[in-house]
Amino acid sequence: LFTGVCGCCGPLRPRYKRLVDNIFPEDPKDGLVKSDMEKLTFYAVSAPEKLDRIGAYLAERLSRDVVRHRYGYVVIAMEALDQLLMACHSQSIKPFVESFLHMVAKLLESREPDLQVLGTNSFVKFANIEEDTPSYHRRYDFFVSQFSAMCHSTHEDPETCSRIRVAGIKGLQGVVRKTVNDELQAIIWEPQHMDKLIPSMLFNMQDNEDSERGREEDFLDKRENPASLAESCFRELLGRAAYGNMNNAVHPVLVHLDNHRLWDPNDFAVSCFRIIMYSIQAQHSHHVIQQVLSHLDTHSKNTPRVRAGIVQVLLETVAIAAKGSIGPTVLEVFNTLLKHLRMSVDFELGDGSRRNSASSLSSTRTKESEERIVQNAIIQTIGFFGGNLPDYQRAEVMMFIMGKVPVYGTPCHTLDTVKIGHQGTKRIQAMLLSSLIMVTSGFKCKTMCAGLPVAFLEPLCSISLMEDSELRQLVLEILHNIIDRHDNRAKLRGIRIIPNVAALKIKREKISKQDVVFMKKHGQQLYRHIYLGCKEEDNVEKNFELLFTALALITIELANEEVMIDLIRLSIALQDMVLANEENMPMFIRCGIMALVAAYLNFLSQMIANPPFCQHVSKVIEMRNLDAPYLLPEHVFREKCVLPDALDRDDVGLYFQTADLAEALSVPGYNVERLAVPYIPQVTGKHYVI
Repeated sequence: LFTGVCGCCGPLRPRYKRLVDNIFPEDPKDGLVKSDMEKLTFYAVSAPEKLDRIGAYLAERLSRDVVRHRYGYVVIAMEALDQLLMACHSQSIKPFVESFLHMVAKLLESREPDLQVLGTNSFVKFANIEEDTPSYHRRYDFFVSQFSAMCHSTHEDPETCSRIRVAGIKGLQGVVRKTVNDELQAIIWEPQHMDKLIPSMLFNMQDNEDSERGREEDFLDKRENPASLAESCFRELLGRAAYGNMNNAVHPVLVHLDNHRLWDPNDFAVSCFRIIMYSIQAQHSHHVIQQVLSHLDTHSKNTPRVRAGIVQVLLETVAIAAKGSIGPTVLEVFNTLLKHLRMSVDFELGDGSRRNSASSLSSTRTKESEERIVQNAIIQTIGFFGGNLPDYQRAEVMMFIMGKVPVYGTPCHTLDTVKIGHQGTKRIQAMLLSSLIMVTSGFKCKTMCAGLPVAFLEPLCSISLMEDSELRQLVLEILHNIIDRHDNRAKLRGIRIIPNVAALKIKREKISKQDVVFMKKHGQQLYRHIYLGCKEEDNVEKNFELLFTALALITIELANEEVMIDLIRLSIALQDMVLANEENMPMFIRCGIMALVAAYLNFLSQMIANPPFCQHVSKVIEMRNLDAPYLLPEHVFREKCVLPDALDRDDVGLYFQTADLAEALSVPGYNVERLAVPYIPQVTGKHYVI
């Protein structure tokens, strides 16, 4: 009787349990019993309401086998679960999935690397299954935490360590894909998840930076390399980031770079943000730029090298975003950069009271040098950003930067120049003007009124009259960038007597009516700027070169017959000023001005193409070659040029004569009577008049 009762226990067991038991062989090495697995699958598909019980029973067996270290049966159980997941797609699969995820969690919690990898692989397969409806109640917090921990594995065996890390990265990739497919993006993009996901990927990408310097592990191909896989996952995650998720995705990157001190050197930081900018949608670029700007503000009192590292990263983001959508952050970028430029000067010059201490001299010099790195990085970023903006935005930025330049004699509300003194003010001026040079490079304004509005031109000309040759050089270069709309400046480089201007193939167009109006209103400002700039006693060869180029560009871009007469009058006035020498200028400056006038009138005569005019200019230059070579640019700017003690005013053959030039231009179109009126720079109201 007892035997009969025992014999009937097997058939009384539920069918789903018998089907599950049958898939396990006596020896786990034989693997899953395929024929019985087919029966179990058919049963599950035919009776989907039993799926949750099948899952619960499989989970029970798996938990028991894990505890007993019967890992062969664990593998079989997971294989069965995988096949059931792939075969069943009904509403009833959701309770089964809960059992499945419970079993995966059990494997991930174990300390056996093989079980962790097994559980991860099953989760990845599950992540690739598209469910009919999303499970809003399902959370993946545990899996994010566990996979992130695996990404940071420090297993003593390098190969095992890499396997665990690869599994962790694949698991995170699966979580991302599953949550997106389940329309649960809002969950995965929460800060508590991003703060684990992102650093886990960066940790492995960063680890590759070190391994590349040494030997790559032979057993890793690219797909099984934690660094390569992490980068791929990082790119995929960023590619899925929507408008509202960018901040949560970028902030952990910045925090990771802070925690691991990766701003100096910043190679890895630059690499990360290149990946970010190329992975996200172009219209989201301004979010990244805003994040980096905000981070720069956070580190405003950090070391110069850290700040320089952040600025260089900003440059990379701007360089990539410049070709796409930068958004409404244009002036914010410049405002933040200019603020940090000013702060850098404060840091550099603010310790002036300690400079006299011998003990701090070395550290002060080091600090100055490092602050210069910050300043150069900021200027480079400003220039690159501004240089890639459309012209209408670039004009706005030019005005914005000019408004930040401290100008003596005018109210300056944006910079407190009292604290940093004269030297600091000069540094600020030089750096802001250097920024303007980069922003205006390649700027092509349709009309000069748009390129040089009064609000921009007047402070620029005010700076041009300062007693500092470097600042005057910067102002002239800015003028060159704006005036030169046909890229002729390179052909005019260097002050010299050009033998054949036609060979330069100068590009020019007929002056427009708008530019004629501009020269009538503001031409005298430009002439006065050049006239007074020539007289400065600290001028060097570069100043004269830039003055020559400015005159030549005005001739090419803005000169009609009336303007040409004015330019000739200006040239003769410069010559007369040198000969009168009422201000006792140094002989080098006097000879330099004479050389400038000769070089320019030689250029102008060939542009006018008036034979008598050309003959007179050539004759004077020839006489100077014979009797006074120090009045020509090829000689006076040569090293160790012997200068005379005085200039011979009576030798008229060495100087350009107004009467001869007027006679040469006695042709229709030129009002030569105005040549008889000496040019005298004067200021009346807002306009400079003759």
